[in-house]
Amino acid sequence: VKFNNCAGNKGVRYETNSLDFKVRADGTMYAAHHLQMPSKQLILVVTAWDPQTLDRWETIVRFLVTEKSQHSGHKPKGRKLVPGELGQQQSDTLLPWRQHQSANGLRRQKRDWVIPPINVPENSRGPFPQQLVRIRSDKDKEIHIRYSITGVGADQPPMEVFSIDPVSGRMYVTRPMDREERASYHLRAHAVDMNGNKVENPIDLYIYVIDMNDNRPEFINQVYNGSVDEGSKPGTYVMTVTANDADDSTTANGMVRYRIVTQTPQSPSQNMFTINSETGDIVTVAAGLDREKVQQYIVIVQATDMEGNLNYGLSNTATAIIMVTDVNDNPPEFTTSTYSGEVPENRVEVVVANLTVMDRDQPHSPNWNAIYRIISGDPSGHFTVRTDPVTNEGMVTVVKAVDYEMNRAFMLTVMVSNQAPLASGIQMSFQSTAGVTISVTDVNEAPYFPTNHKLIRLEEGVPTGTVLTTFSAVDPDRFMQQAVRYSKLSDPANWLNINATNGQITTAAVLDRESDYIKNNVYEATFLAADNGIPPASGTGTLQIYLIDINDNAPELLPKEAQICEKPNLNVINITAADADIDPNVGPFVFELPSVPSAVRKNWTIARLNGDYAQLSLRIMYLEAGVYDVPIIVTDSGNPPLYNTSIIKVKVCPCDENGDCTTVGAVAAAGLGTGAIIAILICIIILLTMVLLFVVWMKRREKERHTKQLLIDPEDDVRDNILKYDEEGGGEEDQDYDLSQLQQPETMDHVLNKTPGVRRVDERPIGAEPQYPVRPVIPHPGDIGDFINEGLRAADNDPTAPPYDSLLVFDYEGSGSTAGSVSSLNSSSSGDQDYDYLNDWGPRFKKLADMYGGGEED
Repeated sequence: VKFNNCAGNKGVRYETNSLDFKVRADGTMYAAHHLQMPSKQLILVVTAWDPQTLDRWETIVRFLVTEKSQHSGHKPKGRKLVPGELGQQQSDTLLPWRQHQSANGLRRQKRDWVIPPINVPENSRGPFPQQLVRIRSDKDKEIHIRYSITGVGADQPPMEVFSIDPVSGRMYVTRPMDREERASYHLRAHAVDMNGNKVENPIDLYIYVIDMNDNRPEFINQVYNGSVDEGSKPGTYVMTVTANDADDSTTANGMVRYRIVTQTPQSPSQNMFTINSETGDIVTVAAGLDREKVQQYIVIVQATDMEGNLNYGLSNTATAIIMVTDVNDNPPEFTTSTYSGEVPENRVEVVVANLTVMDRDQPHSPNWNAIYRIISGDPSGHFTVRTDPVTNEGMVTVVKAVDYEMNRAFMLTVMVSNQAPLASGIQMSFQSTAGVTISVTDVNEAPYFPTNHKLIRLEEGVPTGTVLTTFSAVDPDRFMQQAVRYSKLSDPANWLNINATNGQITTAAVLDRESDYIKNNVYEATFLAADNGIPPASGTGTLQIYLIDINDNAPELLPKEAQICEKPNLNVINITAADADIDPNVGPFVFELPSVPSAVRKNWTIARLNGDYAQLSLRIMYLEAGVYDVPIIVTDSGNPPLYNTSIIKVKVCPCDENGDCTTVGAVAAAGLGTGAIIAILICIIILLTMVLLFVVWMKRREKERHTKQLLIDPEDDVRDNILKYDEEGGGEEDQDYDLSQLQQPETMDHVLNKTPGVRRVDERPIGAEPQYPVRPVIPHPGDIGDFINEGLRAADNDPTAPPYDSLLVFDYEGSGSTAGSVSSLNSSSSGDQDYDYLNDWGPRFKKLADMYGGGEED
């Protein structure tokens, strides 16, 4: 039986439900003793169970019991029967169908024979077809019989492996057999007459392929990886290698045995491992595995069939790589016994010293990672030691600021260990502890106010210059002789002064509790204390002044305005008072009417409701509608009390049945008569009429501007013309001017009558004038460039264009000037005058410099 528990079948055992049969570790079943089988079939239950997990698996095995054949034929004389001659042994005739004559003359048909299996060796060299056996029926003496076979290997794939002579019944194998491809065949032999009628019942033929050792063991993996802890004891399981042989495992051909061929390196022993020859389990056989010396072993394992017989068996090899895994058998050790460092006071998260350790275990593993712990010298917890994950060094770090004035140095004792505990039997090294000396350096510390925030209480209104308190700071640098100076940092109301040397605070103005700078009766000011150290340091302190209220604010009457009906009814005015002070300098208030003028108390009366409210109402039965200023004296409950005479404007108006003022009554109460109201309405109507007339006139004027022409002289119309004078270089082409008028004076008499001689350069020569292009009234944008180019060509070819030695065009200003031409003025060319300085005046005077400066050359 073949079984696989997916875990290498390690330790699996087999048993059956019969004491007559047993199962070996490789799954081979065998009879425990000589048996006489009473039946044709035997059914057994085979159980596989794992002693460790107690898991159980079962399967059913059926055995077919065959009788020993008495017609096995005769062996050839002088020859021994060998597997290769099996064909000759089985070539004798089989009579599977037999009939016997009974004593009383009746024929009784016996049951068919059970033909024993036919064994055929694999890899036979032939010749083929090779006869296996002859099958015949004893009825062939009476009738002609035809024989045939069916089944896998005959008429089913693989086809025609076996064949039979239909006449003689000789059965043949047609080609070499391969047991690994198919180990057995089940055929059925048939006997029929010439008409195809069944003569005999079909008989079963079992053909078994005899295994030959033609397959080498094959390892499941060519390379196996395993591991074992260093320092493991002999007999420690490492790994299992497995090789499978395709040959019959029940024979020696498929029985594989294992052995170790080589081990690399051979340290500390050449036989550090051994292998179970049957199961392939590799275990340690010697002590001394040390990862720090040898981290890996390479073991060559050989698997050989024929039960490990190297002479006859076939072999194969595989490589087993065994990693020696690290255990924490090396405690970390400091590289030196003492370390030192320095830290400024008041600094945190500063690395003071780096502690280096050595650990021979595998780097970056729990056996190598260091953990540092301060065991003495730091009772206040100023320092901690953190581990650098890359270098494994311990970084002594300040986590709580140190004070030079309290501690000038620290002596720490640090112990190092690993994340993983030490292996059994390994003790900590005395080099696992070290001392760390840390020196604290003094720095200039800022002065501080011992009581911050400082709260003082006093009454508001203290006079200017009053000493409130001394707000002094302390310089923590006791070993430095430094002076502390004080100044204001924040004083919102600018009420305070501070003495620069001793911190005494005085008032610079009167403190008012009712000021907007007061929050919840408290005034805050911030002061600065700075020393003269190098570099200077400063600290701040906050002074809180709680102002106690005094009765310095008289109450104010509320509301300031009200209205009431002209006749007494339930309509009254509720009045109260507001006081900027706080209790007890506020209510209850006293409301009363003044005795002067007397009409006040005659017309009005006040009724007290409670300490904060009173009611103002009419005393008389009727009061004419209007607005009345009613003075009321309001007195608070302060000590001493303060009073204030406030005016409330009361509108007296006629009221409807609900006690509400009517609209006319409200207007009348405002002091406006009927005539005044009518006058206001007339003014509003006149103003609206004027606005309407003005809008109509503006629309009519706008319409006239679009329908009529402006009657003004075109020469005086300068709206769309920009006149430029003394412009050298043209520009008239983009104006709608007739250029011929600028180039032809009204008369040419003064030119035509001029005697021949030297012509002035500013006079127009007499000759034919070229035709200048006429610009269209509304030119197309694309024609502007053409127009400019045509005008340029005409000007280039016009000898009469002024000025006559260039393309400059000037505005023509008419003829008949009484001044004449400036060219007629004679200029002195005597040598007394030097005009060379004109060359220094720039390009604008270059022409004059050429005319006068170079006169001799001309």
